[in-house]
Amino acid sequence: METAVSEELIRFVERKEETFLFHYGEGFLFDHLPVGTRIIYPRPPLPPLEDWVAEIRKALCNPVGTDPLPALLKPGMKVTICFDDLSLPLPPMKRPDIRQMVAEEVLSILADRGVDDVHFIGAIGLHRPMTLEELRHQLGERIVKAFYPLRLYCHDAEDPTGLVFIGKTEKGEEVWLNRRVAESDLVIYININLSPMDGGHKSLVTGVTNYATLKHHHNAPTLLTSYYMDPDRSSLHRVLERQGRLIEEAVRHFQIETVVNSRTFPSPFGYLEKKEKDWTIWERMWATAVYRAGRMAPYELNTRIWQAMRAPYGMIGITAGAVEEVHSRTLSLLAEQQEVSVTGQSDIVVSGVPYLCPYNVNSVMNPILVFCLSLGYIFHLMSIGQPLLRPGGVLIFTHPLYERFHQRHHPSYITFYERVLTVTRDPLQMHKSFEEAFATDPTFIFRYRRDYAYHGVHPFYMWYWGSLGAQYAGKVIFVGADKKVAERIGVDVAASVSEAIEMAKDFVGNNSSVTYFHFPPIFSCRVLT
Repeated sequence: METAVSEELIRFVERKEETFLFHYGEGFLFDHLPVGTRIIYPRPPLPPLEDWVAEIRKALCNPVGTDPLPALLKPGMKVTICFDDLSLPLPPMKRPDIRQMVAEEVLSILADRGVDDVHFIGAIGLHRPMTLEELRHQLGERIVKAFYPLRLYCHDAEDPTGLVFIGKTEKGEEVWLNRRVAESDLVIYININLSPMDGGHKSLVTGVTNYATLKHHHNAPTLLTSYYMDPDRSSLHRVLERQGRLIEEAVRHFQIETVVNSRTFPSPFGYLEKKEKDWTIWERMWATAVYRAGRMAPYELNTRIWQAMRAPYGMIGITAGAVEEVHSRTLSLLAEQQEVSVTGQSDIVVSGVPYLCPYNVNSVMNPILVFCLSLGYIFHLMSIGQPLLRPGGVLIFTHPLYERFHQRHHPSYITFYERVLTVTRDPLQMHKSFEEAFATDPTFIFRYRRDYAYHGVHPFYMWYWGSLGAQYAGKVIFVGADKKVAERIGVDVAASVSEAIEMAKDFVGNNSSVTYFHFPPIFSCRVLT
């Protein structure tokens, strides 16, 4: 990974006539940027491995920090295979999903070694349970037919008989674990790594535990001091490590982590991964047609089209074995694909906000999720080493901030929006005054367990995720946003990117520096001094 400025990925606007594309929810907008604006582009996709099956087999039989998978097995063992839920990757990958390919190779080895007591558990944590069709997309028809529903199911963080207390860390943090996982002779975890925040100890600690475990790191005080895309600067990850190491003492664990490249959009939309100046005449015409069609189409149609998108990711690496050794290699490879090194902070930073985040797959992007995606995930992706934005600068995002909610998936979000945000936007006050009541509400618990809803406490976590970015910036402006929603979440509104930049300059000064973080595809900025 280079540490110098990535010149080929950074350019400066030379002509005021240049037009740039900004993601705007389930659509796009085009606007100008001031001359001198620094534009940071993602790295192009790394070439994928050629024979994925061979690479998977090699990783399973040549792990790091432990014996080969076949050597860990014997007849009569109880084995549990956990896997990441639909929050990864984004967008969902075209079939076959890597999880299916890895799981099929694992099952082949288990069968060869005479192991037939096998369960699959979706590591949803406090996310909504996956539907049968979503499980089928991830694991394939053969595994679903053979295991669902008795031996293929989602973790239930509220099952009173399905959890086991493991103990407390040296800091007093509780750790609970799914009973089947805790009582297994071997736990195999299949991970898709899409950001520096994911994988490692976080896989089990957040995926197959409960609120009593999660509240030690998914809380306002911790997340207000964590740059969670930069594990070295994240108190969140320190808690995960302590809890994860306690789990490692109780459970034999074989971690499998995969890394995909940044090939995000299928061929009709491949121009979205290119610099605008590199578009062909046909791509310019197509981009204009897509933009106009999206502007005329109803919200429901736009949502259906974009949610149906499947990404043609290529696998660029797979590592198996002991969790910390595996994750160290994963982070190095992820940085090679995603990190762009830049020099210096900026007074104003602009970014598009797309239609998708980890918590609205096959669902709706509500205002709380936009807050989390923009001021949480995107702000933190541009804050490796130090924030791209200088302290007190202005963040500009493009999203309509519509007041829409998925009634089934996000019931507690609706109550949070209507009852909590009308009282306070202070994450510490929310944490103190409201969180526990939402986390223990019987109706929200029932909806989580029986009706494909996110857990009652989940909107608090989303607000906490975004709160460091909101407090760090001196002003936050959303372009084209619903004014009522913007007022509720505490941001300003502009009609265009150009107007937002003028508003920002009025706040920080006319000679302010401007940077456009050209997102997505997913990438991160390592900001050098």
